[in-house]
Amino acid sequence: MKQLNTSNRRQALAGGAMALTLPILALSSEAAAGEQASSATQKVLDHHLGAFAKGLDELMRDYSAASVILTHDKQYRGVTEIRGFFDGFLKSVQPGFWESFKINAQAIDRDVAYLVWEARPFVNIATDTLVIRRGKIVVQTFTAA
Repeated sequence: MKQLNTSNRRQALAGGAMALTLPILALSSEAAAGEQASSATQKVLDHHLGAFAKGLDELMRDYSAASVILTHDKQYRGVTEIRGFFDGFLKSVQPGFWESFKINAQAIDRDVAYLVWEARPFVNIATDTLVIRRGKIVVQTFTAA
């Protein structure tokens, strides 16, 4: 078996250390990208929740022509259909709804936001899942009971 001289040993050790460091750097970079994506998702979610108080036009700023909302009975595709969905929702809101609106759980992971909310006695429980990319909600699921 060939003995490594001091210079070769240093190179071998450095190579081994580099082999161990590269996956750690990749994970660190991936974690930083995940945090950045989560922060961008939080920003859009915050705007979306605040937009309900500002009206339909402000709410629609979170969607694009490629956006879709999936519900238990229908898919709303594009800004025209999504606008109709929210217009109907906003017109159906009864007095006291917004005062009783409460977020029970919220989770964000990269470009996905998940909400569990209620507005009792109008809505006992509801969930929304939003996939957010490039500052827009591209897919949203919604269910309420």
